[in-house]
Amino acid sequence: MLEELAPKWEAARESALHERRGGDRRRAAGAGPKPRLVFTDRLLVTLVHLRLGLPHAALAQLYGVDRFTVSGAIREVRPLLAARGFAVPDRPGVRLRTMEDLFAYADAEGVELRIDGTEVQVRRPRAGRPGRKAFVSGKKKQNTIKTTTFSDAQGRTLLSGVARPGRMHDQTAVRTEGIAEQFRQYPKMKAEVDEGYRGLANEFPAQVSAPPKKPKDDAPLGEHHAWREQRRRQSSRRICVEHTNAEFKQWRPLQRFTGRRETYAETHLAIAGLVSDRSACRTTRRKSSTELVLARQTAC
Repeated sequence: MLEELAPKWEAARESALHERRGGDRRRAAGAGPKPRLVFTDRLLVTLVHLRLGLPHAALAQLYGVDRFTVSGAIREVRPLLAARGFAVPDRPGVRLRTMEDLFAYADAEGVELRIDGTEVQVRRPRAGRPGRKAFVSGKKKQNTIKTTTFSDAQGRTLLSGVARPGRMHDQTAVRTEGIAEQFRQYPKMKAEVDEGYRGLANEFPAQVSAPPKKPKDDAPLGEHHAWREQRRRQSSRRICVEHTNAEFKQWRPLQRFTGRRETYAETHLAIAGLVSDRSACRTTRRKSSTELVLARQTAC
């Protein structure tokens, strides 16, 4: 990771300095005050902050520098981590950065997607600001930000992001994020979703599988048993994306985000990209199956 990010950090730093100066440098490279933290320490500070959520002041005490030095290091390294993209299982060096990349990869490799949304509590906007109610989630009854997660059938992260206010429903996000357009472009794509994406399943019944609708109360008992079994099987195929979202929640900032809401999308992309690096290297211990198997043979 260090060899991957160091050149990008130098290029981003030179671009920022060029914009601040308004032209080319007038002194040779290396002149001026030296940074208090080398790039390796800047990267470690950012990773510790993303993993444990330690305050900038506490990290400054650990490294013996000023708090503003730590804050500046995190502001410089976090965008580089967010721009890395998502690792592809069994494809070293290939990374997915957009939804178009994801669907093109899944269609070429025959990967069946798992789609689900997750939300994280954020700070309540200050009184009097426009759009204050946009972050109130009808499900959590809190101020949240939602994101959409895509994984494969083994729960490995393929893409996660597209942050939106907590009040927006998942079906609304399908129209605004362009997921439906991708299914039209790739008619052979398959996906498993939950009840929140019922509209997507109704629009693409041959491609998207949602939980079956519950029969009426006066329906025969056999229909209720069949509905429970179909729902169990569909849930068993879809539960892996719930485990993917649970991996994100192991990182402290995604349990309850206390920073500025404007930086949440960047923080989420940085953490999700790091989680995808670990999940892409994870091997499957067993092949999951939802087929019924007889426990023993009965004699006739």
